[in-house]
Formats: sequence, structure tokens, C-alpha cells
Amino acid sequence: MTSRSHYDVAIIGAGMSGLAAGIRLAHFGKRVCIFERHNTVGGLNSFYSIGGRKFDVGLHAMTNFVRPGVKGTPLTKLLRQLRITREEFALCEQKQTRIAFGPHGETSLRFTNDFAVLEGEVAEKFPAQIDGFRRLTAAVRAYDDVSLDAQPVSARTLVRQHITDPLLEHMLFCPLMYYGSSSEHDMEFGQFVIMFKALFLEGFARPFDGVRVILRVLLDKYRTAGGERRMKCGVKHIVARDGRAAALLLDNGDEITADHVISSIGAPETARLVQSGHRLQPAPVPGRLSFVETITILDRQPADLGWGSDTIVFFNDSAKFDYACPEAQVDPRSGVICIPNNFDYGPDQQLAEGIFRCTCLANYDRWAHLPEEIYRADKLRWYATLQKSAQRFLPKLPAPEALTRATVSTDMFTPRTITKFTGHLGGAIYGAAEKNRQGRTDLANLYLCGTDQGFLGIVGAMLSGISMANYHILAKA
Repeated sequence: MTSRSHYDVAIIGAGMSGLAAGIRLAHFGKRVCIFERHNTVGGLNSFYSIGGRKFDVGLHAMTNFVRPGVKGTPLTKLLRQLRITREEFALCEQKQTRIAFGPHGETSLRFTNDFAVLEGEVAEKFPAQIDGFRRLTAAVRAYDDVSLDAQPVSARTLVRQHITDPLLEHMLFCPLMYYGSSSEHDMEFGQFVIMFKALFLEGFARPFDGVRVILRVLLDKYRTAGGERRMKCGVKHIVARDGRAAALLLDNGDEITADHVISSIGAPETARLVQSGHRLQPAPVPGRLSFVETITILDRQPADLGWGSDTIVFFNDSAKFDYACPEAQVDPRSGVICIPNNFDYGPDQQLAEGIFRCTCLANYDRWAHLPEEIYRADKLRWYATLQKSAQRFLPKLPAPEALTRATVSTDMFTPRTITKFTGHLGGAIYGAAEKNRQGRTDLANLYLCGTDQGFLGIVGAMLSGISMANYHILAKA
């Protein structure tokens, strides 16, 4: 495809939100180009290859899953707006997820894609709280979480109007924060609602081949609609003039212009691109929350180790959940275990190898500037620590060395890896703490979508791109 020097819309970043915005705009005849610094699409939800194996990053599960026939949900809106069929994503449901609290997960709540399971668990484990939990659920259902004009309110404050047991409060916040919160200790209530619906009222699913399926579908839709993309060609500067984004200076030295610019790379990251003396106001502050994740490949199914029931486990080894940037390199007290083998792929399908992933909070500054030799040694040390921590919350292995004997390959990413491959300052997975729901900047034709616009999760990221395209460009046209 011939590259132009002027577009109706230029999109910075080929993550989920940037791809979705591009598809939506191309469907309506806009000349659109996505500029991506790296050689793969997906951003925070992509994949990489080592030794012939493909590793997903970001995608533990696709949230917001609903079964066919359920209308008016984020997933059904997404499919309709991007003209995607359910069959193209080929989503397979989770088996079950647990929230496990205590030194060995003594208190746990199960949930599946049937909300009645979680409701029943709360009624059984916290009988004095079930009426309050139902009132909270009713408040969540009634809240307009997609409003672009909503004012921020503390989720802790509103949740405590219904939930009076601190343990249940922390157990409900744990998965919602781990899967979407950029704020320490608390969440904005609108974001709490988005995640409560995405995880508890809707649910988890995954394509058999992981995130690559979703990316292939998005790329196919974008190409078919006539969109252009330039890979390994990032935006070096946004040239500001007369209150507008007048031009984009690319890494290769080219300069292009566009009537509109949508940035999916984050608010602080976008602000750093703006030159000619202009600085976006108010200046976005980078987020503080980052993660490490260990990935273990096994020569057998996790079920053969006794780990066949749980798709995801959110764990915390005490009654209080401390969601904050740790002082040390990693905080192994809490985290997320994901076993991709434990989705319901059907009776005749199973992943070729076992996969065991563990994610914990991490401190970017403790990883960012280490000499390479120390960096590698610290990764090995923390890999072993996280493996040991996570096993406390899973069924006991048949033998102490069973996991070691079954392991054929490992990898681990750190906050430093996140910044290297996504450009997110501070390795902040979920971006800045303060979100920009309308996606406006003080450059009249520069808009934000994705992480720092405020719709959460993979489905939320795509809906963010669609919403900003609709709101700022298509509605005006």
C-alpha cells in the first residue's frame, strides 16, 4: 500500500485500542494510518517467541465474556461496532476462579461465568454480608460506567456503605485491582464498576491459541477496511502549532500531517512527544504500579500435578490486601496465578504443553538501572520465590520436586521489560492513576484512547478506541 504524507487520522500505537479505533474509522471511509515503533502489534497484550515457543503477554483471560444471546454488554457492543462475529474470536470459557486469602488460602471465594456461584459463595462464607453484597451488586448494575462525564468518587467509600466486613471488602477488591487498577489502595468507583461487571457479572474466556487469535482478527478487519499501518516506525515528536497537532515527526525522519491524531500509548508518554515549546496541561503523572510475571512451561498438563480445577487464582497471604508499589523489588505476599490449560476447550482439545503463570506487584525503580549480571541474578532469585509463594494457594503437589521435574522452559518479565517493549513510563501496566474519560488534550485535534482514557481490560481497551473515534471524529463528521 502506498504511504501518504497526509491522513484524515493518524493513530500512535498498534495496541488493542489503537487497532480498534483504526478499524472503526476505516469502516467509515477515513484515510487512517497506525504508527507502531515495534515489529508486532498488541502493545500490552501481545506475544513473543523464544526457542520456537510463543508466549502470550498481558492476556491471562479476556474479560467481559457473555454467552450468545446476551445483549447490551461490552462484548456484544464491541463485536457489533467492529463487525466481528463471535466465531472469529472463538472464545472458550474458564472453569473456575478463586480468590484465596490467608497464609495458605484458608478463606476462599469461587466464581465462574455464572454470577450465582459467587453470590452463593458470599452467602455461605459471609452470611451476615449477603444482603449488603446484593445491594452493592444492584448499585453496580445501575451505575452508568461508560459515561464520559462521570465525576471521580472513592470506591472504598461507596462499597463500605454495603459491605461491613473488612475481609470481604479486601477479597472483592483484590481481583478488580490486579486486573485493572492504576491507583494504589483504592479505585475510582466508575472503574470499580467496570471491573466488577467484567469479572463477576460477566466473566473470563480465552481463544485456544491465545491472544494471537484476537490480534489476527483485528488486523484482518483493519486491512480489509483499507487501513494502513507502518511497523517499526514510531512517532518521535508531535509538532504543536496554534493549539493543534500540526505534524508528526517519525523515527525515520519523515514528517506526516493529519486532520486528527489519536494516541493510544498513554497520557504521560504522549505528553513527552509534544514539542515546539508546548506542554500538555495539566501534565499527566506516570503511574507507580508495575508487575513481574513468571512463565513456566511443563511437559504435562497441570491437571497431572493436581492443578486441574482453577483457571485463575487471586491470592493474598493475610486478611488485608495491600495494593501498592512495594519497597522491595517484588511483593510476593499477593498475586495472580493463571493456568491457561484450565479453560473449557472442549473434550477433544488441550494445549500441547502445560503453562503456569504467576504475577506479583513490583517496584520499577528497583529493576530499572541494574547492571545486566545483577539483573539476571535477581530474576532467577525472584522466579524461585514467586514459584514457592504461589504454590501455597494450589493443591499440594504429588511430590516436592514434581514441578521442577515437569518444567521444560521458563521465562520472566519485569517492569524493565514492560518499559522496553511498550514505552510505558515506570513499567506502569495500567498507566496513570488519573484517567481522562473524554480523551481530550489541550491540542484541539489530539485525543487519547486506551489505558489512560479509562475503559479497562482487553474489551475495555478496544471499546476505548471505538468510543474516542466515534465521539471525537465520526460524530462530528
